Amino acid sequence: MATVFTIHNMGYQGLFPPDTLPLLTLPWDLFTISRMEFFGNVDFLKGALVFSDFITTVSKKYSQEIQTTEFGFGLEGVLRTRSSTVTGILNGVDYDEWSPESDKFIVARYSPQDLSGKIKCKQDLIAAFGITKADPRLPVIGIVSRFAAQKGFDLIAQIMERLAREEMIIVALGNGDKTYEDLFLRLAKQFPQKIAVKVAYDNEIAHKIEGGSDMFLMPSKYEPCGLNQIYSLRYGTVPVVRATGGLDDTIDHWDPRTGKGTGFKFTDYNGEALLLTIKEALRAFRDQISWQQLMRNGMNKDFSWGASAKEYIRVYERARGLRSGNATPSNRPEAIDLEPISR
Repeated sequence: MATVFTIHNMGYQGLFPPDTLPLLTLPWDLFTISRMEFFGNVDFLKGALVFSDFITTVSKKYSQEIQTTEFGFGLEGVLRTRSSTVTGILNGVDYDEWSPESDKFIVARYSPQDLSGKIKCKQDLIAAFGITKADPRLPVIGIVSRFAAQKGFDLIAQIMERLAREEMIIVALGNGDKTYEDLFLRLAKQFPQKIAVKVAYDNEIAHKIEGGSDMFLMPSKYEPCGLNQIYSLRYGTVPVVRATGGLDDTIDHWDPRTGKGTGFKFTDYNGEALLLTIKEALRAFRDQISWQQLMRNGMNKDFSWGASAKEYIRVYERARGLRSGNATPSNRPEAIDLEPISR
């Protein structure tokens, strides 16, 4: 039987003490640096990387990043050894659930051909967050996220005091690290007509944010794929992202001279780069004619599962061919001889 293993996030590896092996009736010869041993523990992710025929992950950029020291979480050596069997396949999304033309949670439907429902969704979103006196012409920046440093909230914390003084509104939904929960709660009190937060998981509000926001903020430190930026494209909610992983693969930086692009992105992981990029987006929003072109560019993108499924089929066929003797990658798992990982 051929095996294909998909990595969703290298940061979560399944580390357990050595005596886990006999509990699972696994032999002790797996507890070596060339197989499943990792800093004195058993690492199940490492085992999957070593013994699978092929390895996929959820975006092309992330498949490259995880082979580096910065993003490999100590397993980059294993992945580099297996590099010819590693493939990045972008996650797809379900447009039956996430589309402004059919969304049951938003107050008005809209489409690339008729954007008039977007302003009604925006007014409904502002009301849902209890912002009563805000000018509806101001751009609304939406956030739906786990509140964690990995998601770029350390950068948001660096710039929020300055960002709050810009002509915009921020609505945030999520929970997680108490430091960032408290940050948003404090800022919401300090700027009640500019910043609002719901510390919760709420699917209906998440849909309202996608439908009613003008921009979506996603400045992740790393992001294997990301789905919210893809949802945002379909809703004409322009993503502002860091150029990492699937965020880089799915968002093209807006060029007002050519009318091409789907969002805004920055590379350097620091607060100043984030703030400059948000300000660029805010300036672009002032020209509503070109902004609507930007919205439609994203809304017309197709990130449904059709294309991704075809890529998975090709990988599965390669794996089946390998086991039937019709394909031989240079580092098929039963033949590899791993060098010790750099620690």
